[in-house]
Amino acid sequence: MNIFKTTNIALVALRLNKMRSFLTMLGIIIGIASVIVMVSVSSGSKQEIEAQIDRLGSNMLSIRPGTRTMGGRHGGAGTAGPLTEKHIKSLKEEFNFIEGISGSISSSVPIVYGNKNWTTGVIGIHADYIEVRQWVIEDGRNFTEREVRSGGKVALVGQDIIEKLFDGNSPIGARIRIKNVPFTVIGTLEKKGASNWGRSYDDVIFIPISTARMRVSGRSARSVPDIVGNIYLTVNLDRDISIAEEDLAEFLREIRKIAPGAQDDFSIANFSEFIRARNETSSTLGLLLAATAAIALVVGGIGIMNIMLVSVTERTREIGLRLAVGARRKDILTQFLVEAVTLCLIGSLVGVALGVGTGELIKRTIEIPVLLNIPIIFIAISSAAFVGIFFGFYPARKASRMNPIDALRYE
Repeated sequence: MNIFKTTNIALVALRLNKMRSFLTMLGIIIGIASVIVMVSVSSGSKQEIEAQIDRLGSNMLSIRPGTRTMGGRHGGAGTAGPLTEKHIKSLKEEFNFIEGISGSISSSVPIVYGNKNWTTGVIGIHADYIEVRQWVIEDGRNFTEREVRSGGKVALVGQDIIEKLFDGNSPIGARIRIKNVPFTVIGTLEKKGASNWGRSYDDVIFIPISTARMRVSGRSARSVPDIVGNIYLTVNLDRDISIAEEDLAEFLREIRKIAPGAQDDFSIANFSEFIRARNETSSTLGLLLAATAAIALVVGGIGIMNIMLVSVTERTREIGLRLAVGARRKDILTQFLVEAVTLCLIGSLVGVALGVGTGELIKRTIEIPVLLNIPIIFIAISSAAFVGIFFGFYPARKASRMNPIDALRYE
């Protein structure tokens, strides 16, 4: 008996018991759909995290003022002595592994162009900031060192600003007012999208840091003439970033005159490590979810074994008749194995359709990143076939070992 005839017999047997066949396949359908949805969500989250690493830079560190303690009371983050231009200069002179370094002073202020206005984040930066934070200038140019030193009234604008104030037209050369101070737009920033927290990276304007201190930022920035807010820097890729972080911390303790054993009045953040930790957590969660889906497959396989045993019992006389007219035991074994595998494959195809549809629904409604993993579909279908063979073998073997005379006598 060839495989095509055996498959046809299997399909006829399944059609004769449609409801039972469907209920038997249900475990496989749910298991396969679960595998696809879980892995797709996990892959989408991983891709989003990797995109965040690319946006931030895998070799970037940030330095922020820490907490000031007075009389045993903590003043809160950022209340310690500010970081200044002198700190940036000292770091550049001390460490040759620093590729780029920039301060960053942020303010939220109103922007006016013509009869339109918009409140957005204005960030004062050094010229290196664009490279350090992995920004790309789409049109125009970056600040020059001279503009940064002299407090030039020039600006780089994000894509959201272009849409809100310029109706999507090129703003190069346009004059905007930031806190009633006129600025000339000299460049536009390439679209960067939204962060995981929903904040748009493109709703931003960059101006020289010296201009931000003098013209835009609040009284706290003007009280320290060379304040730089937070410091961002990139480390040479040949240098281990964790060791570089330790070297920077030791040097900052020295120049900020922190006594041995005393609490640091600054903090250094390694964003890539934080995001990689989240990536590992996401991967672990994905494995746990995949394991849960695999359990569903196993449960579905047990259901198939149970139904196939029932089927063997119901068809005992049929099996005896086949054996009596010349069917080999191998033919009976193959017939019931093919039935079990057919059940699993049909269930897996329905499960794939359900899983892909559910993933797309999640992507559109909840806006969770979902990445359909094509290889996992083939793995899932192959797993379903394996489940059919594994759990269908015992009932098929039992059927093939029946004694024809006893089978024909069975009532």
